[in-house]
Amino acid sequence: MSDRASHKPYEQPTGGWGSVKSLVKHAKQQRALSAAPSLVRDHNKTGGYMCTSCAWAKPAKPHPAEFCENGAKATFWDLTSKRTTPEFFARHTVSELLNWSDHDLENEGRLTDPVRYDAATDKYTRVSWEQAFADIGEALKGYARKSVVFYTSGRASLEASFMYQLLARLYGNNNLPDSSNMCHETSSVALPQSIGTPVGTVLLEDYDKTDCIFSFGQNVGTNSPRLLHNLQKIRERDVPIVVFNPLRERGWEEFVNPQRPGQMVTNKATQIATQYHQVRSGGDIAAMMGIAKKLFEWDDAAIASGGSRILDHIFIAEHTHGFEAFEAKVRETKWDELLQACGLSRSAIEDAARTYVKAHSVIAIYGMGLTQHKLGVDNVQMLINLLLLRGNIGRPGAGICPIRGHSNVQGQRTVGIAEKADLAPLDKMAERYDFEPPREDGLNTIEACEGIVAGEVRAFIGLGGNFVRAVPERELMEEKWRDLELSVQIATKLNRSHLVTAKKTYLLPTLVRSEIDEQASGPQIVTMEDSTTCVHASRGKHKPASVSLLSEPKIVAEIAKATLGANSKVPWDDWVGNYALVRDEIEVCFPDDFRDFNQRLDSPGGFPRPIAARERKWDTDTGKANFKVPQALHSSFDDETDPDVLRLITLRSNDQFNTTVYGDADRLRGIHGSRMIVMMNRVDRERFGIKKNGAARLTTAVDDGVTRSMGGLQVVDYNIPVGTLAAYYPECNALIPLWHYAEESKTPAAKSVPVRIEPDRIVESGSQTSVA
Repeated sequence: MSDRASHKPYEQPTGGWGSVKSLVKHAKQQRALSAAPSLVRDHNKTGGYMCTSCAWAKPAKPHPAEFCENGAKATFWDLTSKRTTPEFFARHTVSELLNWSDHDLENEGRLTDPVRYDAATDKYTRVSWEQAFADIGEALKGYARKSVVFYTSGRASLEASFMYQLLARLYGNNNLPDSSNMCHETSSVALPQSIGTPVGTVLLEDYDKTDCIFSFGQNVGTNSPRLLHNLQKIRERDVPIVVFNPLRERGWEEFVNPQRPGQMVTNKATQIATQYHQVRSGGDIAAMMGIAKKLFEWDDAAIASGGSRILDHIFIAEHTHGFEAFEAKVRETKWDELLQACGLSRSAIEDAARTYVKAHSVIAIYGMGLTQHKLGVDNVQMLINLLLLRGNIGRPGAGICPIRGHSNVQGQRTVGIAEKADLAPLDKMAERYDFEPPREDGLNTIEACEGIVAGEVRAFIGLGGNFVRAVPERELMEEKWRDLELSVQIATKLNRSHLVTAKKTYLLPTLVRSEIDEQASGPQIVTMEDSTTCVHASRGKHKPASVSLLSEPKIVAEIAKATLGANSKVPWDDWVGNYALVRDEIEVCFPDDFRDFNQRLDSPGGFPRPIAARERKWDTDTGKANFKVPQALHSSFDDETDPDVLRLITLRSNDQFNTTVYGDADRLRGIHGSRMIVMMNRVDRERFGIKKNGAARLTTAVDDGVTRSMGGLQVVDYNIPVGTLAAYYPECNALIPLWHYAEESKTPAAKSVPVRIEPDRIVESGSQTSVA
């Protein structure tokens, strides 16, 4: 078995010298050491540029170095000295590059020139910008309007996103899927039904006022490390932090702050989680219902003894709807059922409940560990139920806080990147831009994939991202992608989606956020929204990687001009010349969210969008916050009747951001040397007859006539609940059926994939890793 992994549990804290050494390594590998001073001076600071990595909030008073390990890696990879030039493409066929790893492709560095695919030579060749835009525009004119998809990754600015959604609607559809469809679309469905807003209710200042943190399905050490600064301060106030997560992640255990010299010298870590509950994958509903059940029991006892009530009955009566049905469900559910579903002990649940009851103001954090399940919406709404029981919405230091992944993925939705027609101000756009917008809902990510498989989607425009690599059902998607008429990829570096070519494929290289964006009126400012709904300005500081690069707004405008008829109400060239004019348009179309947009750009810490639920105003169907009764006690696709069916979690490594793989060192989990691994409880490994460090094959446990199987996966004994497996994303996307998604939101159910496991005898005897 080649490329074997080694595993030794990582016993050092998150952050600390391990983080510093990682940054030095990546700066050297990308030949980007010259970017280090700017990283300290400008990164996530007023007057500087915003990180292209995670979406965590930027404080009004930044730390001396307002970046984390992963944010610095992303910046070094953005500002790398390496270049992917037309000469590189002349040396390599696409077929050859398809055999390269994700890491090796992006490690070639920044794309420098526009190129198009030549099927005769199987190579990309340089094309002028003028010719590329003319060809793309001519092709788009010939398609049925509903057959074209306009996809957006989470990196695009508010300005580019606004222009892009307007391009799609002027073209004639609402086919505006984005990367939120693959992660937090579940939140965008669950939260409005429960509390009337698609986003969280917590501001950064609430972390200074909270009495308790509960976290579900979120790996802070890898996915939002700057949050650790807030959590460290919270722990120093002796505030408890209760974590529910299948894997014990080092970020939730210990943290050494690299910006505290005393801690760095002594390596004396701050303990983060005060309780850590390793819930079984898909068992969060049962765990939360168990906490609620204890609250009801203690509230009953308080009534009987004349003591202080446990539930906030005044809040419940005044501000909520559906309490009686929820109460009945909790009371009728047996403890044995709850414990079986979540895999925790009753005493563990009672400990968590006791901590919750003692706190006046509780913040609930969650990530894709709740959203990416069949019943992901129920997961999120169950967490809201828990908060509502004690009035923990609309109170200082309390609220719901979904941790978004990519830097501006939440903001894109705010300015109209949405396939649902009712989420965009279409009447205002119709009046403003003198056209009739399409009123029919467009395609989300899963529906776009279904359309590609069915041959109904003919063209795909990608504003960033690595779509083919990120979506489920990879083998089928790659096969059907090649039937597309047109694929246009606006990108900064080479990735696998660029190598799965359509009949016509164009790669259009663009600036990164940290680069100077010079237009007619001078250097431009772009903006983005963080996880707490605060909007920030970003100014590039570095010389562009190539003189041939264009900005995202410029590329969007040129495609629009080449495709659409003249419209005097849409001055694309003026907008590109001065992005402040785009912000004026955003303010006109979204006046409540962007009042005085250009005047508030440099508000310390960003300016927050108004969220009614923060003030206990509920924009729901009942006019109140709604308790929602979950459909089941677990959120997975399996029915728990077959003991040989395990639940697979796909996850990122510490050396990775989304589909960008920086290396094979998952330092915080102690796994090095290979990404073709599966983490497994030793008890399960022995039960299935797999040797220690042996090879295994995973097969999706569904009966739909399609075999989805991956072999050659090295088994790593890991601290993970019995019945749960973990392996890396995006490699294991091949195991996720396209139809395995969250009900209502259609977010891929990547956190509890039902699988069977067996020893891979063929690989152990010397054959290569196989995927069928």
